[in-house]
Amino acid sequence: MPSGSLRGVKTALDTLPEVSGVEPLSAAARVGVLPGDRIATVNGVEPRDILEWQRLVESDVVDLQVVRGRESLDFTIERLMGEPFGVSINSAVFDRIHTCDNHCEFCFIYQLPKGMRKSLYLKDDDYRLSFLFGNFTTLTRFTEADLERVIDERLSPLYVSVHAGSPHVRGEMLRNNRGGFSLRWMKALLDNGISVRAQIVLCPGVNDGFILESTLATLLEEYPLLESIAVVPLGLSRFNSETRMRVQTQDEAVVTIASVSQWQERFEKILGRQPIHLADEFYLVAGLEVPASAKYGDFPMLEDGVGLVRSFVDAFTGQGPDLSGRHDGFFSSVDTASPTDYVRIVNPAAETSLRSASTPVAIRTRTNREIGPIAVVTGTYGASVIGPMLKEAGYTDIRVLEVVNHHFGGNTAVAGLMTGGDIRSAMAEMPANTHFLLPNVCLNNGVFLDGVTVEELAREFDVEVIATSGAALRTRLEAAGKGSAHV
Repeated sequence: MPSGSLRGVKTALDTLPEVSGVEPLSAAARVGVLPGDRIATVNGVEPRDILEWQRLVESDVVDLQVVRGRESLDFTIERLMGEPFGVSINSAVFDRIHTCDNHCEFCFIYQLPKGMRKSLYLKDDDYRLSFLFGNFTTLTRFTEADLERVIDERLSPLYVSVHAGSPHVRGEMLRNNRGGFSLRWMKALLDNGISVRAQIVLCPGVNDGFILESTLATLLEEYPLLESIAVVPLGLSRFNSETRMRVQTQDEAVVTIASVSQWQERFEKILGRQPIHLADEFYLVAGLEVPASAKYGDFPMLEDGVGLVRSFVDAFTGQGPDLSGRHDGFFSSVDTASPTDYVRIVNPAAETSLRSASTPVAIRTRTNREIGPIAVVTGTYGASVIGPMLKEAGYTDIRVLEVVNHHFGGNTAVAGLMTGGDIRSAMAEMPANTHFLLPNVCLNNGVFLDGVTVEELAREFDVEVIATSGAALRTRLEAAGKGSAHV
């Protein structure tokens, strides 16, 4: 393990992937790799991302060059039979993220208030994050080299934002002329056996009505191999400055549901399967019951709010499996026998993908006073579901605390966008001894979107963070005693 200068290390040190953990009794631990080491090369190659890293370290013999402090260290790691490599890396992408060069008028990032932390304003359009974490890509920055890699390495499924089948309408919505024709890449992916899950963000007066019908017709005719098609509502904050953007009315939601229902029947009749699903918000806005679980198949777009209500309720009542925390793509396909391999990987665009980015957070119950009645904390949409669900299950003494989203405003009523400030204000209106059950979906490493930490909240209130899961909520309430007001 000779050490040397950093002359051979071409990449800037602060951009090199960092070792975040080394598993005891692993090959890497045996030769002396340490947390904090930065990976320069693996078998002479500078890995671009966790995908390339995983492929390179699968060898029985791995030549690893790391940077420790100001020194370059070389390790030759020969794995013994059944021995794990044992290194976890701190990020999913090591080189520059493919950022988004579209300027969509419905983009939620443009609707964020100023002064929030920098990571919230990152717009990615990276197919690697699409595969790894389910972030959506428009494919406007996709290249022949990207297509070749996706096909060769079978990076499937990918998540693609479609929005409109017409090149003119799509280019206009993306405000990018290249975006009008970038769906050709989606066809190439499908033709080469790559599974694609599509999304349509429905903007009233822009791509709904006849244009939505035309888009679904195009997808049926030209892209029949799509695994799923999610139609989701426009998310609008009070900081929106685009005059065309508005929320869908109740009547419009009813019309959308009826229209999509007809197309679901057409797809079923022609393809023998039904890939189209509406986000739960359409049903909640329309005042209609969400479909039964059988309508969602394997819930392929769960993290996008498609079937989330049905999954949550069924898991709470014991009528269906608990699908919370499920991973697709890379994290369901790799061998994760080594507990340090992937658990610390960070999605660099997690906060702006509007997908679940929560991590487990442990908060101790306050012990300086008696624990009082339980209140389940959730957003406006969640309250409309959880309240009746608890009442029907007999938990009449459990309160549901609806947190109105004043921070973002608009129609941002989902639990995942609750902020610490809004939660604090809502909690302050409750009895002083209330025990609050807080869903972890609104937290990223213990921090709310507005920068408030859950530890700060717990100094003022009796807070317990639980998994955002119907089964987890049921288990917690059962521990409290059915119908009981105390833990």
